[in-house]
Amino acid sequence: MTYYSVLDVTPTTDKWIAAYLPTANKLVSKHGGQYLARTANHEQLEGAKKEAALRIIIQWPSKESAQNFMKDPEYVPHLKSRTEGSVSHHFLVEGKDDLA
Repeated sequence: MTYYSVLDVTPTTDKWIAAYLPTANKLVSKHGGQYLARTANHEQLEGAKKEAALRIIIQWPSKESAQNFMKDPEYVPHLKSRTEGSVSHHFLVEGKDDLA
């Protein structure tokens, strides 16, 4: 079953970004993920305003792939740097329609 990581990230410092990007890019691919969107070009259409500098969507072949990425020993210190250097929210969404 396909899963999607949906993130909003607003850096509070840029010190972590240069080391983070190449490692995250490599490990997303290693775990079968594919970036569908990584952009500052987004517009909120509904709801209470929720600011975010970046919106990111990653497609995963399975829930386990996403979880394995998040706990990959090479990624863990970069995740820590990102979460300490940004306001981030990460949702893992199952790729199915429960309302169909």
